[in-house]
Amino acid sequence: MDILALNCGSSSVKYQLFDWKKNVVIAKGMVERVTIGDSYIIHEVPGRETYREEYECPDHKTAVHLIVKILTDKTYGVVADMSQISAVGHRVVHGGEKFTCSVLINDAVLNAIKEVQHLAPLHNPPNISGIEAAQINLPDVPHIAIFDTAFHQTMPEHAYTYPVPQEWYEKHGVRRYGFHGTSHLYVSKRAAVLLQKNPKDCNIITMHIGNGVSHAAIKNGISIDTSMGLTPLEGAVMGTRCGDIDPAIPAFIMERENLSPKEIDSILNKKSGILGITGEFTDRRDVIEAAESGNERCTLALEIEGYRLKKYIGSYCAILGRLDAVVFTAGVGEMAWLIREKSLENLEHIGIKLDKEKNRTTMTRKVETTITTPDSPVKVFVIPTDEELVFTEDVVAILEETYTDHMNFKYSFTERTFQRK
Repeated sequence: MDILALNCGSSSVKYQLFDWKKNVVIAKGMVERVTIGDSYIIHEVPGRETYREEYECPDHKTAVHLIVKILTDKTYGVVADMSQISAVGHRVVHGGEKFTCSVLINDAVLNAIKEVQHLAPLHNPPNISGIEAAQINLPDVPHIAIFDTAFHQTMPEHAYTYPVPQEWYEKHGVRRYGFHGTSHLYVSKRAAVLLQKNPKDCNIITMHIGNGVSHAAIKNGISIDTSMGLTPLEGAVMGTRCGDIDPAIPAFIMERENLSPKEIDSILNKKSGILGITGEFTDRRDVIEAAESGNERCTLALEIEGYRLKKYIGSYCAILGRLDAVVFTAGVGEMAWLIREKSLENLEHIGIKLDKEKNRTTMTRKVETTITTPDSPVKVFVIPTDEELVFTEDVVAILEETYTDHMNFKYSFTERTFQRK
């Protein structure tokens, strides 16, 4: 049984083909610059050289067609034809309140996804385009939606409700939803394994830090709060997103600079965060290198990010009560030891004793690592995320009619014998 996972962004389509019986990735890759010109595909197969091909993809339908073409190519492909693929799993960023778990896509489900696309105008439209394109290219296989927001639908009402007029929620769905759900699900369950506990007995703070950043407070195995809100703009400082700011700032700048709502939204999403502070960088590797060379704006950006990460750890510790572990994941969380160090320094009073040497030597996306001292009451783990594995296991379980909520469903990675491929 081969499962294809698709993650359609506004200008890219990531894919992974997984052999369920052999428990291995057969191929993975990405189509870049979809809809904006000069597009190309990067295709990786274990044991082979990475393949790249220039191919104009003016829309997601063409991009998905290109993926099908490469997967079945006689020279570079890995399957004889697409009939070998049993199902396709699609990442959908926003499911609103309609979806609390992964679902088989039919007309009603697709229409429901379209009904909430106004809640994620930068993400859901390309997700929908990808689903429709894949249904055209692979019309005879089941398509399943996996929602970023589903994992956080366990938040209590007092955590997801904003203190704004109630009719905004009733009429427009204005509330906290949260994102990166599959990543928070995966690393929290892996942390429970490392703690040698049942997830239901664990209180964990998960820190997904990449270009996009979100955190989750997980109590007794379920999400009770998360940093992103109605949209992925709220929360921590991100690569190009501002995160938490005074909500009066947008209106103030719109008036002073004569900007439209669309223009201010674009600035807060695409020109703020680390980019806004430094004026030129979003990649933390570039920021760290420039800071080491004396760039004061980059030094400030690192201080701001570390400070705000620490504030989230403290606030989530307060609502969790007992804290068992903190988990860092995603590109920055897994690789940027300096940012981890800044966010964890002087937290001994809440039980975190950082092993600075272990932290500084942990720069890998392949190994699960503990970066606290052996006597630290609260453990801090660096755990490489694997959202595609969550996709794949949800898809297979739905096909086999064994799927249930994430607290009762037995994922392979919750077993102590599990090993990353």
